[in-house]
Amino acid sequence: MTTPDSDGLLAEQLLRFTRRVHRIQKRHIEQSGLGVTPAQSRLLRTLAHYGSPPRMADLAERLEVVPRAVTSLVDGLEGSGKVRRVPDPANRRVIRIELTDDGRKALRELREARRSAAAEILAPLTEKERAVLGVLLDTLVDGDVPEAGKRC
Repeated sequence: MTTPDSDGLLAEQLLRFTRRVHRIQKRHIEQSGLGVTPAQSRLLRTLAHYGSPPRMADLAERLEVVPRAVTSLVDGLEGSGKVRRVPDPANRRVIRIELTDDGRKALRELREARRSAAAEILAPLTEKERAVLGVLLDTLVDGDVPEAGKRC
């Protein structure tokens, strides 16, 4: 069982680790030379998961941000040729957002930047420690309480 003090320490460690992850990912994204911010990178990754071009409102909901934030991100990505606004074929008042060829190329390069950031972050861990971390992160992300005997 954990004590309030140990929970406080864990919370602080998680916050510090999260900040470190963001810093390292940001640096790797910047080093890619694509001129994409971490938020724009996230929008590109989200956009790639749709089977057909989504509406801005769909992106805002998926990203859990206000629609105005998506508009700003799309404006920047459209300006650099990575996305384009296209009219909805069924309702011309609706605008959808689609990846361009440049956007798909940028996404491939961003995936490599994320991989290299992950390699840097995980470098201090052995393969066994990485496996344990994976199990722990899955547990925290899913919020499930493991059955007795199934902990690391």
